[in-house]
Amino acid sequence: METQQSWKMRYSFKNATIMVCSFNVAIAIFLVQKFLFPSSSRNSSNHPDSVRLRYIKESEEIRQAMMPLELIRRVREIELEVNAKPEMVQQKDTKQTAALDLSKRFNNVRSFSYPASMKALEEWRKRKMERARQREFG
Repeated sequence: METQQSWKMRYSFKNATIMVCSFNVAIAIFLVQKFLFPSSSRNSSNHPDSVRLRYIKESEEIRQAMMPLELIRRVREIELEVNAKPEMVQQKDTKQTAALDLSKRFNNVRSFSYPASMKALEEWRKRKMERARQREFG
């Protein structure tokens, strides 16, 4: 009987949980140590790191040498010229401008148009002008 009770005490769920938790803690400490304190064999081989740093510096120099600096400078100059010029064009209502452009296009094609379409165009143009006037006054 004593052997059965001692066997139950040795392999209880509580004891098994404690053993699994202690194993997990030991593994966690080992992993933290590996990540925070790298091994001395890694530190002694600085040669690959210096090669990698030199490669990075060379690629950065090549990238900067390939930049079209003259083109960028010229684009900035053109932008400054455009911004420096005063605007001579008056600001107009975009819808009114579009209506005038359409009427001009149709006037150029007037010889090829039917009389009914010309009449419709004139009515449309008049309506647009009236709406524009109403917006200006109202």
